[in-house]
Amino acid sequence: MEAGSHSRCCTQDQPGDDRRRQLLAWLMALALPLPAMAANGKPAAPDGLRQPAATDEDPATTLRIGFAGPLSGPSAGVGKSMHDAVLLAVEEANQRGVRIGGKPWRIRLIAQDDRADSATAEYVARYLVGQKVIGVIGHWNSGASLAAAPIYHAAGVIQISPATMSRRFTAQAYPAVFRTIPNNESVGLYSAHYAVRRMGIKSVVTIDDRTPFGQGLAEQFARAAHERGAEVLGTYSVSEKTSDFNGPLLQIRHRRPQLIFFGGLDWQAGLLAKAIARLNIEARLMVSAGSVGLPFLMSAGAAGNGAVVLEPGAAPERMPGWKAFRQRYGQRFDSDLHLYASFAYDAVQALLMAIRQRASSDPTVVAQELHRLRFTGVSGPIAFNDEGDLENPSFTVYEVQQQRWMPLLQIDGLPR
Repeated sequence: MEAGSHSRCCTQDQPGDDRRRQLLAWLMALALPLPAMAANGKPAAPDGLRQPAATDEDPATTLRIGFAGPLSGPSAGVGKSMHDAVLLAVEEANQRGVRIGGKPWRIRLIAQDDRADSATAEYVARYLVGQKVIGVIGHWNSGASLAAAPIYHAAGVIQISPATMSRRFTAQAYPAVFRTIPNNESVGLYSAHYAVRRMGIKSVVTIDDRTPFGQGLAEQFARAAHERGAEVLGTYSVSEKTSDFNGPLLQIRHRRPQLIFFGGLDWQAGLLAKAIARLNIEARLMVSAGSVGLPFLMSAGAAGNGAVVLEPGAAPERMPGWKAFRQRYGQRFDSDLHLYASFAYDAVQALLMAIRQRASSDPTVVAQELHRLRFTGVSGPIAFNDEGDLENPSFTVYEVQQQRWMPLLQIDGLPR
């Protein structure tokens, strides 16, 4: 599905007032103010998914950038928000102008729905390679990114993920792979440190969804918690699609841990919170990064109160460019603004800055420049190490209080 640099898509089927109420609900859940809307009260809201084909595109002076993420299914909300942030960055770049070799170039966005599914991600990657994109912003989940990465690598296409945390993603040593968030080794270490040192947790169990992201994060958490003196009473795995946690929870109830760590996606974590409450298990719940937002709160209800999570980046209101970004996003789109939209926006900025600084459309040259970049994005400092990981990431601990995500603590830098 394609998104041209000029054209606007059809308006949403849902009335604007309903969409604005959804956006207000999300921002209230995160304790953030509402972004400014367009002056006419009806924000321009292209869905970015059904753009008409560009008819005036000059292949000699058009750079194609891909977006790949979940635009349908349980993770569609965050996928749509990341897509819109990417589209905003592309439109702003076209307004400012991009010059390569003394000629003006246009940026064209081509977006694809990978459904957060690894098999679909492979097809999406092949399609985007066939469209001759210079780089792809994506994917959302680790399974999709890991499935797509070898295809991009073989074709020499740059891949910058705004959300993939699996350590395996950058450990492949592909020279054109990057991410604008920290990896799950750092998240697992800091999560365990906070649980043991700050919360005083002495016994834990883990449940994971068997995915590269969820299982890898749970394993790292368990190792780090054990190293810090906590007893790991058990480790369990469930299907990434299940809503039935009775099997592991009935065993966990007899083991009486002080904390349950869940490695998996937000909507499933919410169902787990409900199951823990229903079975009267007296244990705190720590969930995986990516859970801050409405899906967990809506899935968990009141049972989510007290859940904690370590998310990448500073809290939105502490991000250096968040206020202006939120305003521009709210004026341009009638879609929910998710925390991870800032990381997607910064991914595009990094790619375009490397293109501008080297005045090149050669992916190999641009990837080399990406490794040398140093700039402050919406989410904070952006600089990549040799593997494509952030050199100096930030993290924030959140807790659900009265069914709203509240930031508690910011942590800066990599674990030592």
